Amino acid sequence: MPAEHQQLVLFPPSGRDLRRGQERGFPEIEAPEVAAALKAAVDDYAQRHELGYCTAYGLDRGLRVLLSIQETPGARFRASDVLLLRDMLPPVRPLLKLLAQLDMLDDDRTPGIVLWFRERTAGLPEPMLGELTAWFELKLSGSTTAPRVQARPPRWIQRMVTHALPALRTWADQGKDSLRSVTRDDVLAVLPDSGTPRVDMLQGLRHILRPLKNRLIIFTDPTARVFCGMPTPTIPLPVEVHALRAVLHDREAPRAALAALIIFHALTSGQLRGLKTTDLRDGRLFLPNRPVLLAEPVRTRVAAYLDYRNHRWPRTANPHLFVSQTTGCGVEPVSNVWINDVLGMSARRLREDRLLHEAEATGGDPRRICGLFGLSVGGALRYTGIIDQPGLIEYNLRNAGPAPRPAPE
Repeated sequence: MPAEHQQLVLFPPSGRDLRRGQERGFPEIEAPEVAAALKAAVDDYAQRHELGYCTAYGLDRGLRVLLSIQETPGARFRASDVLLLRDMLPPVRPLLKLLAQLDMLDDDRTPGIVLWFRERTAGLPEPMLGELTAWFELKLSGSTTAPRVQARPPRWIQRMVTHALPALRTWADQGKDSLRSVTRDDVLAVLPDSGTPRVDMLQGLRHILRPLKNRLIIFTDPTARVFCGMPTPTIPLPVEVHALRAVLHDREAPRAALAALIIFHALTSGQLRGLKTTDLRDGRLFLPNRPVLLAEPVRTRVAAYLDYRNHRWPRTANPHLFVSQTTGCGVEPVSNVWINDVLGMSARRLREDRLLHEAEATGGDPRRICGLFGLSVGGALRYTGIIDQPGLIEYNLRNAGPAPRPAPE
């Protein structure tokens, strides 16, 4: 258990330079029993996550440095102090994970979403910035007092602010220093005429102005009863056959396994990220909403990837099927960026190609797509509604060849 008391410091350090400690030595550790307990925790963590000798030694060395500069022996370590170790080249990210698991981390870092919000909203008038900041803090933390507000993830907040910011800056340039002075005519004047830009901007403004009105920060919601319109429809396009062959027959086991699961069974990036090793049983993949009978080429490539995974991380504690260099020392899933980087293209493009091929092969039967891939009727109609478009058949004939297509399940 970390110490709950705090040792007051008469002269708090304004900044630490750990390179001086490397040159002249660090102070003696005042809590040897805490150092021994943390050393045992490092050994256990390194064994469970199959860390190399250099990484394990770096963790132990980093903890000893933190203990030597700690003002309250046995207390939680500040994340800002841990980040100072980057100048000494120890494994900072595994050290933060280890301290968090031991409940020995006091995360005093400023969240990235806060820095992003401050940078994007810089230059807005002070009253408007204060109202927008009140909305930001409300959505980031949520509220249990009436009217209750559900906390939103940072990516949602970024999307809403990005959509609404052009309108906010336009109003600021027109001399409006507060959202209270925005009227319905101002909203109609700034909105694009139609399509996705209009839908996105109006959605962002509504998600900002409506909670502010409910909290009585502004008096009215000027976006009420404003017609939104429909977003501009996008047309899924097939992927060229040679690109499918290249990614499917790649020598890298992670790339081939990811490509096979998408090309044959149209898995999404979210489904790939959430896959666990226990979801593969008896030649089937058990997704949360449906089981999938894996095609033979997929089984071969997934088996090759499992051999690669067991050789690369033989005793990793991560339960997810796909593991990266970063997540091999933890339990979190890989990111969407990692999946796209490994594939060398967007996973969405491969998935759209598979769904488009199925729609063409079944003559535009939406029920088959819904049953095979778990799509909604509206999602299936997006693919079945374009198979007769001129140009698509010519495109497929021009790129015809023995492409790796799955047999019906």
